[in-house]
Amino acid sequence: MRKRIVLWACVAIVLLPVLSLAGWIAMLPSPAARTVPPAVAEAEHQAMLAALKPPKRERPVVAIIGINNATETNDYLMPYGILRRADIADVMALATAPGPVMLFPALTVEPQATVAEFDRQYPDGADYVVVPAMSRDDDPIALAWIRKQAENGAIIVSVCAGAKVVAAAGLLDGRRATTHWYYLDEMREKWPGFDYVADRRMVVDRGVVTTTGVTASMPMMLTLIEAISGRAKAESVARDLGVAIWDARHDSSAFTMTRPFAMTALGNLLPFWRHEEIGLPIAPGVDEVSLALTADAWSRTYRSRALTLASGVVESRSGIRIVPDRVPAESEGFFQPLSGNLLPPAPALDDALGKIAGRYGQRTRDFVAMQLEYPQPALP
Repeated sequence: MRKRIVLWACVAIVLLPVLSLAGWIAMLPSPAARTVPPAVAEAEHQAMLAALKPPKRERPVVAIIGINNATETNDYLMPYGILRRADIADVMALATAPGPVMLFPALTVEPQATVAEFDRQYPDGADYVVVPAMSRDDDPIALAWIRKQAENGAIIVSVCAGAKVVAAAGLLDGRRATTHWYYLDEMREKWPGFDYVADRRMVVDRGVVTTTGVTASMPMMLTLIEAISGRAKAESVARDLGVAIWDARHDSSAFTMTRPFAMTALGNLLPFWRHEEIGLPIAPGVDEVSLALTADAWSRTYRSRALTLASGVVESRSGIRIVPDRVPAESEGFFQPLSGNLLPPAPALDDALGKIAGRYGQRTRDFVAMQLEYPQPALP
């Protein structure tokens, strides 16, 4: 009898959290009907461009800060790659300390300088500082450096949950802002002093810029290019990226925690024996933006992890040094979704999402797109 009681107690300990989680999932809403948001008024767009004009130099300096132990892949590499290919600014990828930057959920890169080295080279500070999402919002070196750059007149541009870092630096109090949909409630609880703006992929308020989720850095960087060098230059870079529209339009109601999202996360995560490694061969000149979008997407399925394959450190199209995860000889048995060179960035993401749907199903594809806050129907 005692053994039976103990057995049932153990079963209850295991089942109760599962049942509680199932009950929580059941109460989540279904996905909202998708709508195409209206275009942003030209006057609003022009006001944003005026607010983003270079504050110091005719050819501005852009610093992208990362912490070494975990900085979001696309938030770090997409601004770097897009601005470097535009060639309208001096762009540097920084780290808070010497050594490689471990990006999440995929890739490892060598930064081009530490923040201390940057300060010695540019004692007057940057014109723009890009702040990606980081594994911690309270890194003391990052926060002190971002505050110092703001005091020196830099425009601070946060990408995705980088808004949490900027808020922790005290720069969002009394400002209008946005962020990745998943972190909005957390931000409102921790930093209630900001004014959330819905239905905009990017918001500019007195020298501080915030964006929605991961993929918003593409329209954000194109808007910055337009502010620095004009519409024709932005259109040229947009064609190279495969992007047609980059204004601030956004349907915020389409991005929220839903029942299918939670069920897909749980269903993909629990059967760990089905998880696999995805091999992405890279070679010198690889497009770091396309690579970041592809690796990020495959690593967010909760079924797979993207690993780069090369015999040594690879320098990308725009000069970032990528540290491979494996040498090709160690890739036996990996699924390799790339049959040739990477596509341009926007088509590369669509291609990755399509292949994810083919391998894991449409729900997993939608699950990844929701994490990336990638508008559906697709707007860049």
